[in-house]
Amino acid sequence: MIGGGPSGISAVKALSEENIFSTIRLFERRGRVGGTWLYDPDPEPFSPSPDQPRHELPLKIPGTTAPKVENMTARTGIYPGLDSNVGAEAMAFTYKPFPTDNSADSILRLGKNNATRPWQVVAHYLEEIAEPFAHLISLNTHVERVRKTGKKWILTLRKTEFQYRGEKRDYWWNEEFDAVVVATGHYSVPNIPQIEGLKETWETLPNAFEHSKAYRSPERYVNKVVVVVGGNVSASDSVSDFHATVAPPLYLSQRGHNEVLNAAFNLPNVALKPQITHISQNPTDSSKLKLRFADGSEADSVDIIHFATGYRLSYPFLEPNPVTPNGRLGGFYQHVFNIKDSSLTVVGQVKAAISFRVYEYQAVAVARYFAGRGGGLPSPKEQDQWEVKRLQYKGPSSLFHEIKPDFGEYFRFLRDVAGKGENGKELPDWKDEWAAKGFAVLERKVEWWQKMKEDEERSKVQIRAKL
Repeated sequence: MIGGGPSGISAVKALSEENIFSTIRLFERRGRVGGTWLYDPDPEPFSPSPDQPRHELPLKIPGTTAPKVENMTARTGIYPGLDSNVGAEAMAFTYKPFPTDNSADSILRLGKNNATRPWQVVAHYLEEIAEPFAHLISLNTHVERVRKTGKKWILTLRKTEFQYRGEKRDYWWNEEFDAVVVATGHYSVPNIPQIEGLKETWETLPNAFEHSKAYRSPERYVNKVVVVVGGNVSASDSVSDFHATVAPPLYLSQRGHNEVLNAAFNLPNVALKPQITHISQNPTDSSKLKLRFADGSEADSVDIIHFATGYRLSYPFLEPNPVTPNGRLGGFYQHVFNIKDSSLTVVGQVKAAISFRVYEYQAVAVARYFAGRGGGLPSPKEQDQWEVKRLQYKGPSSLFHEIKPDFGEYFRFLRDVAGKGENGKELPDWKDEWAAKGFAVLERKVEWWQKMKEDEERSKVQIRAKL
């Protein structure tokens, strides 16, 4: 397994429980398991074209090299006040519920006993599940290459924090496996739109740009002229946090948007704008940005552009690279099984699918398929046909991996592939109530945004009346 987040932890547990594999190994590049649920106080610095590094392999393997520069994309987007945005009852693995803890902020915003969980609770939950399998997990270990040679997968690995003659070195070696599970998630590499003038202006004013992954505190935006770019969940959270404290107005630039989030996007002090077409320094104040939007309008005293534009896929270690130019994972049946070689699988590469539960189902399906149990897969020809139909249905972008609204169909597919385990146990059948419970947080947020708008507008009326 590659990756020690919720999908990798799901995979190591599922494979172990089959009691048939002689060797199970999980490689995690950080010093702890938890993946995107680990907190980094210092965020990833902004780059107009972020990517994971692809290192040249040393001539001598096994052997040591000087330490490589830190992979900044490994830093997470967790901030101190973050709560989960999927309802805890549906988000949890089927075998272990979350503790019933809420943060103070979530209670103030969404009410007591709401469906969110603080990130600390989620991180501890994952560590508890991973603890029995710690002997299978190699921390501080980067997977640099994955390639098939004959019938074996060769993984080239690099361990950091290795001491050699009193100095820190990177240690490189190869290991062979019969099958590979890629479980690196899809919240590492920020997606930054290509905008004319962005790179040149960033080189002069690097602190004026950030991705939502770098958000740590609302204090940075007080009385600043801010532009939020994006139209989905991250953008809605940013708008609700910033709109009342920035210098008016808060600009919100969107190519399109999720209409379910309109209550956030229509909060007071928010000025809706189309896409940004050009970025430059303000000619009269070089510390500010000047923006041009697709409708010809401009904003010429901007302090910060906050890109709440999601993430893009990145698997630089896989040979060949399966990521298409449009940003989807190409050639994987049901987002999991490589069509040309089903000994290569991916767990966790789906969107809007009620995590962590879908990772559990994918992992169990993979484990039982590798164990020769369960319902098996259709022919490669049928798998190819599935991909063609999926492209027609969802299109060629990353939305290809969006499970919503077909939750039941997808979970039942995974359950059928998984079949019965060694002990005869089956995954629970899909329940329609899981979707409703998964979206319970969003429903509460919409109510909160609506109330926020009403309260702020009422306050303005009262102030005007006193004047």
